[in-house]
Amino acid sequence: MNPQREADTAYGDYALRMQGIRYVREDRELLAGIDWEVRRGEHWALLGLNGSGKTTLLNMICGYLWPTKGSIEVLGETYGSVDLRDMRRSIGWVSSSLQEKLYASDRTEAVVLSGKYATIGLYDRPEEKDVQKALSLMDQLGCGHLAGRPYQTCSQGEKQKVLIARALMASPRLLILDEPCNGLDLFARENLLASVEALAAGPGAPTLLYVTHHTEEILPLFTHTLLLRRGEVFAAGPTAELLTAGPLSSFFERPVDVLTRSGRAWLAPSETGAFAE
Repeated sequence: MNPQREADTAYGDYALRMQGIRYVREDRELLAGIDWEVRRGEHWALLGLNGSGKTTLLNMICGYLWPTKGSIEVLGETYGSVDLRDMRRSIGWVSSSLQEKLYASDRTEAVVLSGKYATIGLYDRPEEKDVQKALSLMDQLGCGHLAGRPYQTCSQGEKQKVLIARALMASPRLLILDEPCNGLDLFARENLLASVEALAAGPGAPTLLYVTHHTEEILPLFTHTLLLRRGEVFAAGPTAELLTAGPLSSFFERPVDVLTRSGRAWLAPSETGAFAE
């Protein structure tokens, strides 16, 4: 068995298992009774409106928050019996908030290379093989032409691709894309989603968790979806079953129409008649 295959199978059947997760802060319950299992090889979308608890849940998966109650197992390791600093090396988390922390004048390839060391800025002299890996990842994500450019000169969509490449430098087995299309125009969004699709189809792709509040961003590759509302799991299961008018009308607590094209779901409030023939 090759090393990549061994890494893929070392943690058994599940990439993520959360059982009975409850989180209380300042007498306010932010998460309540979260049960969520992601099997190895599955790619999931996490859908929820602002304030639904998505960021709290992600911080818990990455070990930055500890549940008030419940258990978390990531990549076969149970939190509480493993060094979380080691665990984070196997988890990539791409968030637009990271852009604010990076040094804007750094070259794009330096930003990507810093992902190997999980640092803001590049302080170590990288080996040639790491430089080649960074450039290869940038090519894979369609942003290889940005090499040599200061990060601050890139568009929002280009910056997101650079951040994804940065997360992949450490060869994570779990990759979280936290609202990566936030702030992108229509064409930049579709370009980024095409890169995500290509990434998922590539050899040795990590398990993907895609976080959003826009159903149309959920590509067919995300075969399963978790609907999170007010800190609780409203539903979890096959995407094709959940992203339909009935479940989504109940989830959003108002009637919605759904137009499905190429395996993606576009929403509109029912009363607008937006999808009328």
